[in-house]
Amino acid sequence: MSLYGRMVAAGEWRDYSICCRRHSAVFAVFRQTAETPVYRIEKRAKMRAGGAQVYAVLGADGRVLKRGADLRAVLRILGRELIRPVG
Repeated sequence: MSLYGRMVAAGEWRDYSICCRRHSAVFAVFRQTAETPVYRIEKRAKMRAGGAQVYAVLGADGRVLKRGADLRAVLRILGRELIRPVG
């Protein structure tokens, strides 16, 4: 939520949604309320290997930007994706 708060303060994100399904939970962020999500952060129950959790960040086009078992490491991709040149 701290990442979300920083992005709202910067004017990048304006809205979010949370969706819970049987084997996953999705946190989606939007630039405008009526748009498709800019990013989706998914938490999925890994069906094998002891039921560990797997996190993924997906772009607006549905492609996986980063996937892993550590949420903090997976979210680092958003900081890199949002860096823009000044000038």
